Amino acid sequence: MESVLLSTRGLKKIYGRRDTKFEALKGIDLDIESGESVAIVGKSGSGKSTLMHLLALLDKPTVGSIKLNGKNTSKLKSRRLNRLRNREFGFVFQSFFMNANDTVLNNVILPLKIAGIRRSERRRRAMEALKVVELDDKAKNKANDLSGGQKQRVCIARAIVNNPKVIFADEPTGNLDSATGAKIEDLLFRLNREKGITLIIVTHDEELAAKCGRQIRIADGIIVTDDTTKKSIASGKKAKKVTEVKK
Repeated sequence: MESVLLSTRGLKKIYGRRDTKFEALKGIDLDIESGESVAIVGKSGSGKSTLMHLLALLDKPTVGSIKLNGKNTSKLKSRRLNRLRNREFGFVFQSFFMNANDTVLNNVILPLKIAGIRRSERRRRAMEALKVVELDDKAKNKANDLSGGQKQRVCIARAIVNNPKVIFADEPTGNLDSATGAKIEDLLFRLNREKGITLIIVTHDEELAAKCGRQIRIADGIIVTDDTTKKSIASGKKAKKVTEVKK
């Protein structure tokens, strides 16, 4: 049975002050169920990346609440938030954020090291994660020696090594050719299906978004459409197509 994993109410994010004030998010109410695959779609500057950073607890809202498994995260101190992110979330970004001069294995081990897992257990779990992405034979290679697609698979192994509830993927195939990108997409959706990991993808790629079970479109800091309800959030009217609610 599905349950709400992430929930926001009245979520706002404001940057700057006075003349430079900019409201990136203007009051987001959102529930994401455990095991969903969700695409957050929008043009550059729409607020989609800001929303992902808030959902992932990488930043704090100016106003509003974010609940994880029903618990309000707004008042948690930085150390507790860091532990929560490390335990519950995995991250896959367009830029790989790897230590290029270290081994593939050590790159995957990093979240376990931060979590304080003992050395033998770290190695075992990292090798298991590399097997999932079919790169266990590259464990001793330097990260810098890998192709772009292999690097992204290492990032996915690093994202799943702590058995997270959620994977956040920000334009995960943006730096890859179409064939390699398709393989990365297939891997992410397989993890969603087989392991029940909630997948939240931020993208402007309509084809990638269409592969998700749910597409949430952001424009000017608000949710314009959510295709699980097929309603325009802005107008409250039924929408046969996303294009019908554009202003």
